[in-house]
Amino acid sequence: MDYISSLRQHIGTQPIIMCGACVIIENENGEILLHHRTDRDWWGLPGGAMELKESLEDTARREVLEEVNLVCKKLNLLNVYSGPELYYKYPDGNEVYNVTVAFTCKDFQGEIVVEKTEGRNAKFYNIDELPMNLSHTIKPILEEYITRRKG
Repeated sequence: MDYISSLRQHIGTQPIIMCGACVIIENENGEILLHHRTDRDWWGLPGGAMELKESLEDTARREVLEEVNLVCKKLNLLNVYSGPELYYKYPDGNEVYNVTVAFTCKDFQGEIVVEKTEGRNAKFYNIDELPMNLSHTIKPILEEYITRRKG
């Protein structure tokens, strides 16, 4: 059982602070990988919650491998995000205030294979042609990333 599921057995659905990581994976064409979630009709970034004894870099790499079957090599820190705009209530009622460490990665290998319990699809998008239904929790991350790229 993972850390968050174990914690939920004791506290139920009440809000918790959840630390995690996500990765903006950029291909050779400058496009970024988005992951279409199954819990909502939203596109997000590969990533998820940190497990006990894991570094945030390990969390990022594990989540990318689990969700889209890619191996991230060199990770670069983009920023750390927190606050009310990263609040999320899952369809099952669980509430979280995310603390998300965002990394970027251009050095990866593998072929995209989407793990079907968490994702419907994953594909690369041009930063000027992102889908409208983005998860609200990744919007500040993508805004900063795009501003830095264009700046």
